[in-house]
Amino acid sequence: MEKSYKIAVLPGDGTGPEVVVEGKKVLSAVADKYGFKLDFTEFDFGGDRYIRTGEVLPDSAADELREFDSIFLGAIGHPDVKPGILEKGILLRLRFELDQYINLRPVRLYPGVETPLKNKGPKDIDYVVVRENTGGIYTGTGGNSMIGTPNEVAVQSMVYNRFQVDRCLRYAFEYTRTHGKKARGVGPENTLGLVGKTNVLTHVFDLWERAFHEMGENEYPDVKRDYYHVDATCMWMVKSPEWFDVLVTTNMFGDIITDLGAMTQGGMGIAAGGNINPEGVGMFEPIGGSAPKYTGQGVINPLASIVAGSMMLDTLGETEAAKTVEEAVMYVTGNKIKSLAAKRMGYSTSEVGDLVVAQI
Repeated sequence: MEKSYKIAVLPGDGTGPEVVVEGKKVLSAVADKYGFKLDFTEFDFGGDRYIRTGEVLPDSAADELREFDSIFLGAIGHPDVKPGILEKGILLRLRFELDQYINLRPVRLYPGVETPLKNKGPKDIDYVVVRENTGGIYTGTGGNSMIGTPNEVAVQSMVYNRFQVDRCLRYAFEYTRTHGKKARGVGPENTLGLVGKTNVLTHVFDLWERAFHEMGENEYPDVKRDYYHVDATCMWMVKSPEWFDVLVTTNMFGDIITDLGAMTQGGMGIAAGGNINPEGVGMFEPIGGSAPKYTGQGVINPLASIVAGSMMLDTLGETEAAKTVEEAVMYVTGNKIKSLAAKRMGYSTSEVGDLVVAQI
């Protein structure tokens, strides 16, 4: 019997629907090649719906989305809606309600893509960041008092419990075991590095560091462990990115270092990420945003969306299909398109999707 996966599609705003079309085109092609089916269902969550109805996200949304195997997202962000309303009301709300406690961000330079790092190539920029995605300082623990006075106080606390730390670390160890450099045949060992600030944020990172080493020693002796201060990590991401394999870190630090990583891999036009609940439904997206000024022109680069689709397939267990999509993207960046930038690719949005399909 043919395997089938139910995929919820959130095209979203701006150029989101355009890149989603190309992502679906590629996903359908690789599904045909490997003999499984993808059943797509679209939802209109985004700026146009909010403007029309005044509702950011219906209360039933999370329950509806739990019925799917995965979520494929285009972009959220509308020029006629105040920044933060859609992002918090859709992306953050779904992340928390669906308990997508892992944010997975590959930092991988593809052939033919320019990097601002001198003398660095695809062999050097090839690592992954596992970011804890539902805890820490972003949960908003804290508050304000004496607002508007000279003595106004603002407090926002980084709060983690052992359960949150352990489940993030376990995912990171498992991912390193199966996707680390040794597992992929590009390095001598699989290495997981904890990124923290043990010398200053002593309470939180005492917990993270103890849990990291206890789990590594007891359950993952085959995975090499390392530790990096977050500021040193930023420096070495620029100077010697080849040092890294898989990194695991907190919500805030992960948010910061993955944007730095995106620029080293060629910019937001190629960066993709996944918000993952390993026991539930994940959501996969291009990082670059909705780019509303290019809407409807057919000039936006769809490759980040296509790479997000590859990540989705890998998480669903279709590893060979995922590898085929990524290799097709690498062929296109290395041999076909002139640039990742909108209007400078040398092809239209749909033509780039066709190039990937042809290579598959």
